[in-house]
Amino acid sequence: MRVEQNGLDEPFKGVTTNGEVQKDLFQIRSTGVSTEPVRMAALALLKTLNPEQQAKTKFPIDDPEWRKWMNQHFYVRQGVGFDEMNPTQRDAAFGLLKASLSAKGLKLSKDIMNLNRTLGELNNNDFPQYNELLYWITLMGEPSAKEPWGWQIDGHHLIINYFVLGDQVVMSPVFVGSEPVIAESGQFKGTAILQDEQNQGLALIQTFDKIQKKKAIIQSDKTRNNNLTEAFKDNVVLDYAGIKASELNSKKQAQLLDLVGLYVGNMDDGHAKARMSEIAEHLNETHFAWVGDTSDDAVFYYRIHSPVILIEFDHQGPVGMRQYYPGRSPVRQHVHIVVRTPNGNDYGKDLLRQHLEKHHH
Repeated sequence: MRVEQNGLDEPFKGVTTNGEVQKDLFQIRSTGVSTEPVRMAALALLKTLNPEQQAKTKFPIDDPEWRKWMNQHFYVRQGVGFDEMNPTQRDAAFGLLKASLSAKGLKLSKDIMNLNRTLGELNNNDFPQYNELLYWITLMGEPSAKEPWGWQIDGHHLIINYFVLGDQVVMSPVFVGSEPVIAESGQFKGTAILQDEQNQGLALIQTFDKIQKKKAIIQSDKTRNNNLTEAFKDNVVLDYAGIKASELNSKKQAQLLDLVGLYVGNMDDGHAKARMSEIAEHLNETHFAWVGDTSDDAVFYYRIHSPVILIEFDHQGPVGMRQYYPGRSPVRQHVHIVVRTPNGNDYGKDLLRQHLEKHHH
């Protein structure tokens, strides 16, 4: 696959504003939040797998498998699939997600999987292409209390990379989304996701005055997909755009941090808190950019970008639901979100580099 080949041909650098990684942003340190439940859950999952499944699932800590993720449903994935697991194995796989994520993050993950079945229903029950079990798990490194390791889930609209070193966690890149975002029929009717991320983003820009809006809105019409850091874009050069948080009053800054918290809050609560304090340290360097309208029913894109976090929220054009939308313009029923750690720490790679330098593996 050419896009994969091109993406992986470049050595990993990370998202930067100018091609140069900003140094000394990330340190190996204790968070005081145990990762033991995650380690135990990973070992419990491995224990349920047969030798053939284990061989498919386990990769070295620095394997390119970390970078091999893609949203499209047709991408050929590594690891063990939920569709080939027995009920015990499936419970153990969800046990790993439960130990690693918050209750909100676990629910979001399961809802995305279920909405993938809804998409199958909307396409004449095309479950070979779209269903709730077409998700794969891989483990990098050996689950350890001291050595670096991690896991990845990869499938349509749900990709989580989860790196662990001691009691530190880096959960990025994360890709979440769905089409549809709200199930209006079928087995999972009533399931609705990512409404807070949509509505609170819109509510924030609606509080801006004219001058602030002028700075934040980098394009007023939304005619296409705007996400810039999806699959195989690990080294994107993306300069800051929009309005700086330092130009907002404390109330709006708090709203911006609450919005970031919706995304960070998908990881377990203790590590989310540690991550939020890291993000708050760089609040004055955080930028908020907007594409599209700001009316109550607007379709839009927004980006939150600082030295230590990058979030993209994007209403996308219809793909699996094209038959329901005469135009190709972006719609609220198709959302893509990417969360990244710029400056070289996606996949925990900067922490891994520091660890290897220190311990001369």
